[in-house]
Amino acid sequence: MPQSPSFSRASHIALLAILLARPLLALTPIDLMCGLLAKPGWVAVTDPAPQFSWRFKDGRPGDYQVAYQLQAATSTSFLRADAPDLWDSGKVFSPQSLFIPYEGKPLPTNATVCWRVRVWDRRNRASAWSQNVSFMTALELDGDKALRYPLELTSNKPVSVVKNEAGHAFVDFGKAAFGWVELIPQNNQPYIGPFALHIGEKANGRSVDAAPGGSIRYANVSGALTRPSVYRVPFTADARNTTGEAAALPPETGGIIMPFRYVEVEECPFPVTANAIRQVVAAYPFDNDAAAFASNHRALDRVYSFCKHSIKATTYAGLYVDSDRDRIPREVSAYINQLGHYALDREFTLARYSHEYLMANPTGPTEWQQHAVMMAWTDWMYTGNTQSLARCYADLKTGKMLLAHARPTDGLLVTGGPDAPLDSGIRDIVDWPATERDGFDFRPVNAVVNAFYCLNVRQMGDIAEALGNEADAQSFRKLYEIITAAYHRVFYNSVTGRYVDGQGSDHSSLHANMLPLAFGLVPESERERVANDVRSRGMACSPAGAQYLLEALFEAGMDDAAIQLLTSDGERSWMNMMREGSTISTAAWGQQFHPEQDWSSAGSAAPANIIPRYVLGVRPLTAGFGKALIRPQTSSLEVQGVVPTIRGPIEVGVRQKENVFYKLIIEIPVNMTARLELPPLPARNGELTLNGKRVPPVFENSRLTLDDIPSGKHTVLWQKK
Repeated sequence: MPQSPSFSRASHIALLAILLARPLLALTPIDLMCGLLAKPGWVAVTDPAPQFSWRFKDGRPGDYQVAYQLQAATSTSFLRADAPDLWDSGKVFSPQSLFIPYEGKPLPTNATVCWRVRVWDRRNRASAWSQNVSFMTALELDGDKALRYPLELTSNKPVSVVKNEAGHAFVDFGKAAFGWVELIPQNNQPYIGPFALHIGEKANGRSVDAAPGGSIRYANVSGALTRPSVYRVPFTADARNTTGEAAALPPETGGIIMPFRYVEVEECPFPVTANAIRQVVAAYPFDNDAAAFASNHRALDRVYSFCKHSIKATTYAGLYVDSDRDRIPREVSAYINQLGHYALDREFTLARYSHEYLMANPTGPTEWQQHAVMMAWTDWMYTGNTQSLARCYADLKTGKMLLAHARPTDGLLVTGGPDAPLDSGIRDIVDWPATERDGFDFRPVNAVVNAFYCLNVRQMGDIAEALGNEADAQSFRKLYEIITAAYHRVFYNSVTGRYVDGQGSDHSSLHANMLPLAFGLVPESERERVANDVRSRGMACSPAGAQYLLEALFEAGMDDAAIQLLTSDGERSWMNMMREGSTISTAAWGQQFHPEQDWSSAGSAAPANIIPRYVLGVRPLTAGFGKALIRPQTSSLEVQGVVPTIRGPIEVGVRQKENVFYKLIIEIPVNMTARLELPPLPARNGELTLNGKRVPPVFENSRLTLDDIPSGKHTVLWQKK
């Protein structure tokens, strides 16, 4: 049996001396941001008083910032000399590490500005200066705007190249992505001659499927190579997604792009090997290592990875677009995309740009417009920044809230149903495609529209308060009390324990019940009945609708039912999307549910946010993650993961054995506190410890709760006595 290494007493003393001699960890500012730009050198800043933010690399448990000092200069030489020529804030006593406004001399235009920061910890010890970073200023500093980066272009080599039955080279890049194919002549090989390629998303054995169905992509491209240089294979534009309301692609794409995974080389002047062909991918900058998830359920891990890739791959337009079929931005898809992007990367610019684009270029259906308020509120909660709220507030209040359509008797909205003119702003849709509405019975006073309306009113109260508009905040809160009471009174059937689809209807769809359950509109006395009904319906909605079905089940504490849907291998599942051959979430559950669907819709990638937000349980309790909620809902699974936030990553791990022990291991970034909520556990028969010390059990809503947990690594353990 192997022996453990042995150490002499002298060795222990020497090691202890080394550890004691080490300086205590000081706070170290890293990942500096100008505005929301973590890569400020990539795009010019338009704000004459940009805001600065940072997070921390090191720090002792429970540490926090008590002061900061910012310096800005026209050259790093001024910073090295500790003589900044634009601004020196001096030591400012403040815990704020997000969005500190510039207060120096007027910034030069069309110039590079360098800056750095240092902080003091709770022991009033100064950190070293951060790295010097820089940002560009625009030709005109005319105010803060929603800015976005240029796309990044990356190259992928094939994961396999084989010869198929027709003698063609069959190339598989492993995953679909948006971009183009490049042919690369090799040294000492012929390069002049014709080529013929079949390119697409779907395979048929070891060939590219030339008739994949629906809007799944396929292209047959031929031409001639005449030079010994890298050759970009040209694609033909598709009028459906390159004209009309389709988003214009950023110039970095250099032309027409399409999603593809496979290339079948029918003809080429040189042999096609893994070095002779590549997939060039256009996507928004994305840190693949910012987030992670693993569990002891293989299907759940596969669904997470599948949806993570879906969020990244569909950023090719520099804007959240609904699908490749028409490349039109739509609010509901953009909202799901926003949540997924936040859960996977410390990146906020594309979501804000997409939100403000949609504020100026709205789509038609009632419920989609209502997502504008949800995007604004989510932007603020995840960043803590109010600049976009301030720009959009008037339009959110007077336009997106649809207050003109509220009836005076009880404040509920009266809308136009599915046949109202699209430009009326009150054409209801409930879900898409129409076959995914669970038989919804449209009525002028609609339970789905009014569920979103109740949520919007509550969120607008928060937004008004964040902007210092207390009168509006009070008005929205009073309205919320009125309409939530009316909602239950008008739509709830106490005999069946279900909400009906609309006033005057006797039909109760899944949608009319999952939304009030997800949004906290169901009185506590009726929650169990409504939740049981929602659980009994299964996945009777679209992939986009699944966002709210899963939220409803998790909010009702039905972790097992939610995880069962996440990991299902039935026809209505993410596993089915993969089984059909896609590597990006598809617009519908499968071709049989919508024959014209495509294979690239981030609005169908709800698990990208549901798994971090509910399975790992990480959500902001206060704007900008000053305080986080960590409420893992894992059923019987063991999980671990990393969730990025603007203040730094939160790490969560759960180990458990039913009725024996439950261990939660977390790490919280500096300048953040957390509220921990454990699943219902038999406290009378167990002992609860925090970092090895017994703590009295506190129950709230049947969950063991520990509040105001400081930064650092912590272990919570419940074990049976």
